[in-house]
Amino acid sequence: MKALLVRIARILGVAIAFLVIVVSVEYMGGHPMGLFAGSPPDGLGFTNGQFKPPSWKPNTVSSTVAKDDSHYIAPIAFTGDATTAWKRLVDVVKAQERVKVISERPDYLYAEFKTKGMGFVDDVEFALDAKANVIHARSGSRLGVRDFGVNRNRIEAIRSAFAAK
Repeated sequence: MKALLVRIARILGVAIAFLVIVVSVEYMGGHPMGLFAGSPPDGLGFTNGQFKPPSWKPNTVSSTVAKDDSHYIAPIAFTGDATTAWKRLVDVVKAQERVKVISERPDYLYAEFKTKGMGFVDDVEFALDAKANVIHARSGSRLGVRDFGVNRNRIEAIRSAFAAK
């Protein structure tokens, strides 16, 4: 019995050591290995005034779902020239930490945001609706179920920075 407990303790020790090494490399290394990056989802883009619908998971927000949907977030409103507002938004997004712009067009922006420690990636999209004087937004986590409000807070921070610029 004692030998079995010693063996279990060794196996558990090796597993914990491995986990500590992975987390240390991901967090301390500054250049995450991508273990928690996931793959870009299919269906991103802005078609017929809509982003890809969120899944059932509460880790995505979108301004193109119904207002009574828990995933809903208001679009970013602007006044004045749409082209100027769009440039301002692009500048705000590019100024964020740990962002990589994947696609930039005159009316659509897709960027990946990576968390500081573990390197989780969120897909963030913006689309200009010049007629309505709004910029639609979608931010969603690739992995996991819950995001603890990260995606909603990101869009709200971008909204605040946009308003202040």
